[in-house]
Amino acid sequence: MSSVASNSHYDPVSRVLHWLTAVIIVVAFTLGPGGFGRQMHEGLDPATRWDIVWHESLGVSVFVLTLLRLVWVALRPTAPHFDLNPWMQRVARMVQGLLWLLMLLLPVTALLALGSEGHPLTLLGGVRVDQMPLIANSPLADAADWGDVHGFLGDTIVWLAGAHALAAIYHHVVLKDGVLKSMLPRR
Repeated sequence: MSSVASNSHYDPVSRVLHWLTAVIIVVAFTLGPGGFGRQMHEGLDPATRWDIVWHESLGVSVFVLTLLRLVWVALRPTAPHFDLNPWMQRVARMVQGLLWLLMLLLPVTALLALGSEGHPLTLLGGVRVDQMPLIANSPLADAADWGDVHGFLGDTIVWLAGAHALAAIYHHVVLKDGVLKSMLPRR
């Protein structure tokens, strides 16, 4: 029970923001420095590691893009609507909601990890935040091992995004309902 939407495509801004965010997440995950906390405790200056600088810069970019996307969702033209089985609609809403939540939580948990352990935030262009006293002195600092939480959420977003991509391919190949095409450029 699926049919093509009357408005068959997302607007160009939504498509660009979607794909830009997806690419940045994949690159940030790929560059994610394993053992970062341990290396910092051993005296590593993160500014000397291009992968850490890029990972942290891309993480901040994901957060900013997600906030922009949320504003755009409130302002944009109507998104395409597809008549899907109710269970598919529920699963799609749940997965999309989790992806949005993770795109916000991942950068926050990164800042909590850095701030609670006294590590600097190092970004492209030589931007560096050495101290984060609001985080270090907050009750949240000791509430969890934020580095572990960040790593778990990073793995989770990649698996969930993979499931999201596989579902889009399923819609395209099996259901032929235009769901995948709605996020691709018009022909």
